[in-house]
Amino acid sequence: MSVTAKLIQKDNISMLNLILIVLVICLLTIGLVFLIDRFLPQKIKPILVIVFGLLSIFLGYKIYQSINAPIEFKKVRKERFSQVIAKLKDIRDSQEAFKTVNGRFAGSFNNLIKFVDTGSYTITQQRDSSFMRYDKVYQIELQKDTVIIDTLGFIKVKDSLFKNSDRYKTMMDVPFAQGGEKFEMKADIIDKSGYRAPVFEAKINKNAVLYDQPSDLVARENAHQSVEEVNGSEIKVGSLTDVSTNGNWPPIYDRKKN
Repeated sequence: MSVTAKLIQKDNISMLNLILIVLVICLLTIGLVFLIDRFLPQKIKPILVIVFGLLSIFLGYKIYQSINAPIEFKKVRKERFSQVIAKLKDIRDSQEAFKTVNGRFAGSFNNLIKFVDTGSYTITQQRDSSFMRYDKVYQIELQKDTVIIDTLGFIKVKDSLFKNSDRYKTMMDVPFAQGGEKFEMKADIIDKSGYRAPVFEAKINKNAVLYDQPSDLVARENAHQSVEEVNGSEIKVGSLTDVSTNGNWPPIYDRKKN
């Protein structure tokens, strides 16, 4: 049985247990009220009513908490994951710009931030052209086609990607994490069918982002394997084994907020 199936089965068992507990409490309450009314002195009844009232409030709160906790967890998870993924997108955009200029990805945040701060794109224009060349074999002038690339100017990477924002200077910091956790980032060159391809990966463990959430809900989150969820125990972008700069989050995190 898969991990996801086990978790679903565990959820169903937990819900069934909750229903059984509620039923048992209701039956016990009815039984105790009957016994109190029939056999206990009148003076003791008000005290027991207060005790059972407080107990009912406590049990009601616990039941409400068990139902409400997953709902609140989903709200917290979406808010935190959204901000973490926004940072990973900034890392990806910066890395792709670095590769455009340098032919590889940056292996450290220091190099990446320095590049964004000082690097520039070359703006070029490509146009077709032709010229005449004397062919010694045929002893005639032949037209030769060519492509001319003109350099039009330069644009700073910082202005292109971040405009007036300096958030790139802290893109290594993980939102909501305790202890100043940073994203783990690595770059490498891998062989793909004889082609040496540059790759990179940046990631953070979900536990660092959800450190203050219920452990059972976090464990369930780490076991997700679905197209509608952030799969696995990490939030990441890129890969050190495949030529890809995709993230492992679902499309909902790529939709622009109104």
